[in-house]
Amino acid sequence: MGKRIVVIPTYNEIENIELILDKVMSLPLDTDILVVDDNSPDGTAKAVEQKSLQYQGKIHLLSRTKKDGLGRAYVAGFTWCLENGYEQIAEMDADFSHNPDDLPELFKALDEGADVAVGSRYKTGVNVVNWDIKRVVMSYYASRYVKLITGLPINDATAGFVAYKRTVLEKINLKLIKFKGYAFQIEMKYKAWKKGFKIEEVSIIFTDRKRGKSKMSMGIFKEAFFGVIELRLKAMFGNKEFK
Repeated sequence: MGKRIVVIPTYNEIENIELILDKVMSLPLDTDILVVDDNSPDGTAKAVEQKSLQYQGKIHLLSRTKKDGLGRAYVAGFTWCLENGYEQIAEMDADFSHNPDDLPELFKALDEGADVAVGSRYKTGVNVVNWDIKRVVMSYYASRYVKLITGLPINDATAGFVAYKRTVLEKINLKLIKFKGYAFQIEMKYKAWKKGFKIEEVSIIFTDRKRGKSKMSMGIFKEAFFGVIELRLKAMFGNKEFK
């Protein structure tokens, strides 16, 4: 099993960060936390530092100099985790849209043989709370679109609640990850699948954030839409990223 850690990227999450850290630490789960903060001006990093003192040795902070996209934050966080000897590495949002109570099930899936465990909103229908119908439809059909273009055999390709075994992150080669926004989530799953790793979906209920502001934008959506086609073409023509 080895050491476990949960990576949480933040930018202006002062309303959520202390609550989410306390919640994860309260779980019957032996895990550390790494917060990757993109120089939040609202004091998020300082709050994490205070929690780090409270949970000595369990909460870590990786501060970056600027806001540079979700994908870049996760690559930095994953790299730190590999360098520090973690064997199971999960990712989740800071805003409680991902229920921390589902973390044990993701890690359990890894323990039972999965290489990648995906917290899936669409494994058993549509399990989303507090989204308007337009956003639900866009998200659901985005995953259908990914499956159609790439053949990736999962129902929630854009999910951001995921646990990886160390070997997956090593084999993917994080230095070659291109996308910054939510296309990053698709890129990670697609490359893991193309390299032969076992991906298992764990059904979750996704609840939209109650505090703070969403980081979704049209630019992020466009990157994902066209990025899927780019990934498929690269795989078809034997790009080194997929070997």
